[in-house]
Amino acid sequence: MNKLTIALLSGGISSERDVSLKSGNQVYEALDKDKYTVLRYDPKTDLQKLMADAPTIDAALIILHGPYGEDGTVQGMLDLLGIPYQGAGVLGSALAMNKLAAKQLYEKAGLRVPSYVCVGTKDALDAGACLDRLGLPLVVKPVSGGSSIGMSIVKSRGVLPVALEKAFKYDRSVMVESFIQGLEITVGVIGNDRLECFPPIEILPGDGYEFFDYEAKYTAGATQEICPARIDGALTQKVQHYAQVAHKALFLRGYSRTDFILKDGEFYVLETNTIPGMTPTSLLPRAAEAAGLSFSLLLDRLITLSIEDHQHRKTA
Repeated sequence: MNKLTIALLSGGISSERDVSLKSGNQVYEALDKDKYTVLRYDPKTDLQKLMADAPTIDAALIILHGPYGEDGTVQGMLDLLGIPYQGAGVLGSALAMNKLAAKQLYEKAGLRVPSYVCVGTKDALDAGACLDRLGLPLVVKPVSGGSSIGMSIVKSRGVLPVALEKAFKYDRSVMVESFIQGLEITVGVIGNDRLECFPPIEILPGDGYEFFDYEAKYTAGATQEICPARIDGALTQKVQHYAQVAHKALFLRGYSRTDFILKDGEFYVLETNTIPGMTPTSLLPRAAEAAGLSFSLLLDRLITLSIEDHQHRKTA
């Protein structure tokens, strides 16, 4: 069997660069070297090399998070170079990265979302009207971004300006939404035309963490993650269905992971990740393992799906 040449992209220039590099190292270790020749590229420094090597590359694994990696930028470049890659294309990546666009598409698809308003750097936010509409507590976060960077929970009116200032450091548009107290559930989806769902995972941030923020995500032992989630069969089927609806609403391909809050028997969509964390202990690989798919085999599956989708688009 001839080896496939895989371009592994990690690093980049977003605020999530360090996480991307660490994930890239673990993906590299997990890739079966009997099946693949793995070439590593950091988009911060290696784009010219990637372009030069493009004719020899069979597929790419994009292990990048945040702007310039998860928002369609690198995906568009790989499309121009004719290199297949795992996951969403330009459109789906851009839509999922923009929380306002994603929420509007979720709503159109019939999914519940927390109530929200969006404000720009030059907009005058009427704090009183905002609080009357949404109540307290509030969640304030950049419209574009990941890993909960720039996100705050606002429990009193006086803290709102500070939270907005923090979020505006990362984007020109900020989302202010109702904070829904409930059980956080995340569901992974895999496939192109035929979708499959992995078992839901229940996320329980540890003491000292109000929500699943950057530190809770990446500090060992800070969060308890239970797979499968301790919900009944009917709720499991419902949230898996909603994960597929969210995936399709954003025009995604390959795989995704959608986060929900469960309150009073109803699921509220928070966001969909088009390049979810990819280490053996990350949420989607853990759910895949619970479904019988090891980390190495999950990577195999994503590479196969990327090549299949690329070939389909060439002949469409």
